[in-house]
Amino acid sequence: MTVRPSGDLGALAEVAAVALDFDPADAHDAHALVARLSAPPSGRVWTSLASDDGLVFASLSGKDPTVGHIDLIGVRPEARGRGLGTRLVRAAEEWLRDHGAEQGRFAGNPPCYAWPGIDVRATPAVCLAESLGYERYHAAWNMTADLAADLGVEAELARLAEAGVTVRSAAPGERAQVVAFAREHWKETWAWEAEHATGCHYAVRGDEVIGFAVWGSRPSWFGPTGTAAAARGLGVGRVLLRRCLAEQRDSGLTAAQIAWVGPLRFYARAVGARVERVFWLYRRDLR
Repeated sequence: MTVRPSGDLGALAEVAAVALDFDPADAHDAHALVARLSAPPSGRVWTSLASDDGLVFASLSGKDPTVGHIDLIGVRPEARGRGLGTRLVRAAEEWLRDHGAEQGRFAGNPPCYAWPGIDVRATPAVCLAESLGYERYHAAWNMTADLAADLGVEAELARLAEAGVTVRSAAPGERAQVVAFAREHWKETWAWEAEHATGCHYAVRGDEVIGFAVWGSRPSWFGPTGTAAAARGLGVGRVLLRRCLAEQRDSGLTAAQIAWVGPLRFYARAVGARVERVFWLYRRDLR
């Protein structure tokens, strides 16, 4: 059960596809996840380690380099119960210490992360973290949106047009204005997600961007999204959300996950989304 550095994305994705209990058990989604973690923002210090039956990704926080993250851990079902999970975490912790981390976390490292934390249903992962001395310090959640619902926005687009607001989409490589808007009004991590997302929709009033929404950090994941303070109350956020979800539906999905949600009530009212995945965030001192 030797744990070693691995850059073989195909092999990592193959393990992930069978090891991740609450995500789509298919190579496409697993490859998308592994590929994303393997192409983080410029400057992020990270590694991927693997054995024949397991894998772990780890990285340093871009915000505080003394904080390290266990980004992804997976063990094949037939190999569980043999201590491999412990070996993988210990190897990741050793790598994190060698790179200056003083604290380890089972928590998302925005903007490039697998989940906000450990899914509360993942009993083996929860037991592993707690057995290794990690303490639970926060909770987060995703909401699920049914894409069979009515996602039409024609009447709302007409109303926005009367208010001088136009809604557009932007392909990758054509999002400089949206990226700048996300950076100015929110943070660099949102700007990176806007630039690298699969789909991007945004609203303008005159020549000024007033809102954006993106999807595709994982094939079924939506977010982030935001509307400028001066434009709130117009219904821009609802239209952008529905445009993204409709695009995801057109890609063949039947449901979307709204990732790491803040405003529960907004999503519940806008598209009937429901809280479905809850995550516990863990941390421990590595010194």
